[in-house]
Amino acid sequence: MPAAHAIEKLRAALACLPGVGPKSAQRMAYYLIERNQEGARGIASALLHALDLIQHCRRCNNLSESELCPLCTSPSRKHSQLCIVETPADLEAIEQTGSYKGCYFVLMGTISPLDGIGPDDLGVDRLLEVLEEFVIEEIILATNLTAEGETTAEYLVDLLAGKEVARDINITRIARGVPVGGELEYIDRNTVARAINERQRVEATGETRLSIYSDGKGNH
Repeated sequence: MPAAHAIEKLRAALACLPGVGPKSAQRMAYYLIERNQEGARGIASALLHALDLIQHCRRCNNLSESELCPLCTSPSRKHSQLCIVETPADLEAIEQTGSYKGCYFVLMGTISPLDGIGPDDLGVDRLLEVLEEFVIEEIILATNLTAEGETTAEYLVDLLAGKEVARDINITRIARGVPVGGELEYIDRNTVARAINERQRVEATGETRLSIYSDGKGNH
């Protein structure tokens, strides 16, 4: 029947989303058709609108509605600093900290031989073009600390080491170690080992606050 065929096509379309299996796709399809057709039309319209407008920023490779995204055109950003991330979601995670004021480059993935994804499937060629076109003083490798993220970071280090355009660029890697609020006995040994090996020097500030130990009357 036409209706059944249409629902099957909708289920198959929804199942292509990450984390959505056949059962979840079926529930979504029935919900949209039976309970929220207005929402379904809104999703379809917004998706078509996004597909028509969104492209890759010419500098950072992130998703953008214009040739250069707002971050890359902002005069308040440090354009000589380039943070390389895997996905737009990773970019957003760093932005939400408010601690980084440089620019970005989004690879749109990682090297993953098991999934058939190699360097040619990422934005590496565009990255080299950016290094040729803009003055970059520091590259921060902020790929995730997974096997794929580490492989990608190592590949980029080796690649850039052989490029004249990157000869004077300082290449750094995001720190790894114990998370804020973490307790050593509950943290895996690899993370603890990295925290020990990548320890940093600390300086006295003279501003130690012990008020958290006070009973409110000046007694400790």
